[in-house]
Amino acid sequence: MNTPDAYGEFSPVAPRWLNKGDNAWQMTASTLVALQSMPGLVILYASIVKKKWAVNSAFMALYAFAAVLICWVLVAYRMAFGDELLPFWGKGAPALGQKYLIQQARVPESKHTNEGGEEEVIEPFYPMATLVYFQFTFAAITMILLAGSVLGRMNIKAWMAFVPLWLIFSYTVGAFSLWGGGFLYHWGVIDYSGGYVIHLSSGIAGLTAAYWVGPRLKSDRERFPPNNVLLMLAGAGLLWMGWSGFNGGAPYAANIDASIAVLNTNVCAATSLLVWTSLDVVFFGKPSVIGAVQGMMTGLVCITPGAGLVQSWAAIVMGILSGSIPWVSMMILHKKSSLLQKVDDTLGVFHTHAVAGLLGGLLTGLFAEPELCALILPVANTRGAFYGGSGGKQFLKQLVAAAFVTGWNLMSTTIILRGISFFIPLRMPDEQLAIGDDAVHGEEAYALWGDGEKYDPTKHGWNTSSYAQDIGPSPYINGARGVTINL
Repeated sequence: MNTPDAYGEFSPVAPRWLNKGDNAWQMTASTLVALQSMPGLVILYASIVKKKWAVNSAFMALYAFAAVLICWVLVAYRMAFGDELLPFWGKGAPALGQKYLIQQARVPESKHTNEGGEEEVIEPFYPMATLVYFQFTFAAITMILLAGSVLGRMNIKAWMAFVPLWLIFSYTVGAFSLWGGGFLYHWGVIDYSGGYVIHLSSGIAGLTAAYWVGPRLKSDRERFPPNNVLLMLAGAGLLWMGWSGFNGGAPYAANIDASIAVLNTNVCAATSLLVWTSLDVVFFGKPSVIGAVQGMMTGLVCITPGAGLVQSWAAIVMGILSGSIPWVSMMILHKKSSLLQKVDDTLGVFHTHAVAGLLGGLLTGLFAEPELCALILPVANTRGAFYGGSGGKQFLKQLVAAAFVTGWNLMSTTIILRGISFFIPLRMPDEQLAIGDDAVHGEEAYALWGDGEKYDPTKHGWNTSSYAQDIGPSPYINGARGVTINL
């Protein structure tokens, strides 16, 4: 019986270099990371903000996901993972041609000489199309994380211009330098899955963008309650579960390093969540659901730069520190810093991503285990300072790389936003800010009156006679109201 080419052991669709297991895992990991953004962060953003900003916040994430993908395949992928243009930047070119996409995946500038004098290069056992899409999902989530700093006031037209510009002139630089064979990659800086490329970048760029865009309305800054805490948890859950693909896909193979990374990711996240929640109970007398989500996030971020390179006991240590140090920076230092008070970082992306990402990068410089490093890193004898030898130098390398990523994002984000501001206002006018989604999009998240009706405060307001008798103040939340309608 003849076997169709599609199912043959070796055929045009299954060449000898293709490892079907690796390819299947990498596409699965790509899907998991994509689900973190769509719908994970779309749901999280839509529910964690005030009701009047639910649609706008979700749309900013939705638009970024689509815009990044098109820019990525047109030019940005090869700027991050193609041939070298500068020591920190690749040559831009399309990643759309059939011949290019069906060949074996390869990162050309990752070529280095091992201890035996042999040249090695990153060449996963699957097609280039798989690698292009996998790395796109990282670029997209970086952009969406950055958006968390400017929710509730950034002009949507300015955001639409900002996304492709920041991707091309900021993200690709960090990605090429640390992952694509740039100068930090060959120097031996460790960023296993994006503590610097994704989280430090989005946190610093987000804080910078928040400064230039300007603050929300005073009323929004003072009171910005989530419009749906349970839906927020659903988005957070997608984010957490998707992180197994985020860190598990980093080795570009379904190997033992991927298994270590997935376990460490979840151990650190759980530890961090418990520590953050415990601190909330100790200092505020009650656990906070939003606080638990923030603790989960800082744990996931902190383990990312070293997920497959540290032992699991170190993942617990990293979880303890990621649940406490960003908590202190957000709850204490933020309130004492005049600069942080002035800059309106809506979701605290600086604390949950920049602080936690930097912390993770530095802790990886301490706890990177030599045998695990030898499995995947290009530079021989890489180890954390905890293991002696050259570990002290590794910690210094992590510091230098953090300074480069921070400096580049400050500069590039500032230049991009200042340039856009000459043509498009960065901040919505106060009249739109007072209304929210209906003014910006002509749509609202929740229909609280009949189809085809316009809002009429005499019919639909909380103070109408038919409802007023059933409304009473909540004994638990200042200003919140509960409604009971007798049918």
